Amino acid sequence: MEQIKRNNRNKLAAYRFFLYILLIFGTGMTTAFGYYSLWCRIPATIMVKSGMEETFDFQVPAKGILYKEAVETSAAGQKTIADSGLMVDFSRPVTMKAEQIDSYKLKVRLFGVIPLKDVSVEVIDDVRLKPVGIPIGIYVKTEGVLVVGVGEFEGESGESCSPAHYILQPGDYILEVNDEPVKGKKQFMETVSCCEGQNLILKIKRNEEELYVMTKPQLNEQGEYKLGIWIRDNAQGVGTMTYIDETGHFGALGHGINDVDTSTLMALQKGTLYHTEIIGITKGSNGSPGELTGFIEYDDRNILGTITENTTRGIFGVCSPDIAGEEQEALPVGLKQEIEAGPAQIRCSIGGDIENYEVEITDINLGNDNINRGIVLQITDERLLSETGGIVQGMSGSPIIQNGKIIGAVTHVLVQDSTKGYGIFIERMLEKN
Repeated sequence: MEQIKRNNRNKLAAYRFFLYILLIFGTGMTTAFGYYSLWCRIPATIMVKSGMEETFDFQVPAKGILYKEAVETSAAGQKTIADSGLMVDFSRPVTMKAEQIDSYKLKVRLFGVIPLKDVSVEVIDDVRLKPVGIPIGIYVKTEGVLVVGVGEFEGESGESCSPAHYILQPGDYILEVNDEPVKGKKQFMETVSCCEGQNLILKIKRNEEELYVMTKPQLNEQGEYKLGIWIRDNAQGVGTMTYIDETGHFGALGHGINDVDTSTLMALQKGTLYHTEIIGITKGSNGSPGELTGFIEYDDRNILGTITENTTRGIFGVCSPDIAGEEQEALPVGLKQEIEAGPAQIRCSIGGDIENYEVEITDINLGNDNINRGIVLQITDERLLSETGGIVQGMSGSPIIQNGKIIGAVTHVLVQDSTKGYGIFIERMLEKN
């Protein structure tokens, strides 16, 4: 009997211990989730237009110290301060104003005590942009050649050969061979073919690091020297131009041009925009994204501009003078704090004419680290749904307009629902400068 009582006490103690562990775990998870939710409410970067008041209402029980001189802020009671080390209370609406283009830092703490987030405050020009929406043909030439695969081949005597194995990897850019710049795929293949089995010293770019490696080509069964790699030196495609600014510079796509095999952001040597005509539409459906098919004639007469930058925020460059977008009215920029859930429009060309189509903004991700998915939207315009089924490939870059302001650009479609997709904040595209 005493043994049974002792066993019951042990079981009860173990059960209590288990409950305590569950309680501690649950409390920890709830606290972590709450902390993360508050963290997401405040963006990593806050932008303010020079000379204009911008109001923020994050509704977070936190305070931050703003470090920079010559900043004015006011909150409830219209208190104005112009000193460094300014305290900003995010538990209530805050209005910020700065007169000069500059950068500031804001250290945000929950309840003024617990570190939450370091925020950059950027003061930008109050620019106006022309939301364009025309389809564009894109051609980019890579810096050197891009390695898209490393494999093996059958050697001269039937043996398996892989000279580049463990030396090169997908995503590497080969910039030089034996101190000679690599100008393209054809030139590189000829250099390998004519090496007579000698070692090759390759200068490569891997991520952001430049390295030197050595490899020795081998003969295949046809008696040709090979490295056993697949390479690419260009990419083509169809997208949409987002905007043209007052100086004739453009922004497009809202995301970078990545290699289809390696998902690597393509290092740009040069790039060109061409006039394109949409000749076919594959409608999107749930589980199957659609596509715009464009006809591109790579001719100097059809050049629309020069691409100078390929970034995660889009492609950028200079327009040809004849597409300055005279028919489009320049609109003010709408910063993310000005965006509202509700009706908006996207501008694109499906049937030959540039038109605005109705959409609904369903969510605004202020703190999302994925810069291309700040805006969540759904196509509501029956005309566009009838033509395309929603968002399709080739519409990336279509400007998003709300309340007479350009606020972003379409970037992605949800594969499981082609009527829904994502957009980038226009301010993130302007961060390239």
